[in-house]
Amino acid sequence: MLLIRCPYCAMERPEVEFRHAGHAHIARDTGGDDRAWAEVLYLRDNPKGVVAERWRHVAGCARYFNCLRDTVSDRILKTYKAGEPMPDVAAPSAGASR
Repeated sequence: MLLIRCPYCAMERPEVEFRHAGHAHIARDTGGDDRAWAEVLYLRDNPKGVVAERWRHVAGCARYFNCLRDTVSDRILKTYKAGEPMPDVAAPSAGASR
């Protein structure tokens, strides 16, 4: 089970308290036709490595925050408040911390 640190509550909690909310730091343009909107909603890259994601602490403060997660190891590298710039995080090592 993942332990995820909510940057608002400032504590690590089990992943069952959170919900994944998609990619972080992307423009969600609502203009255009239905095809363009469908691409915004459904077409995403599925990269191997570190990705920026949005999460919501549904069983706690109910706020959205951002998270850097390595898709290879499924490790949470860093969490940070929504609206903050994405931190520069190197590829994880065996002893990487959150």
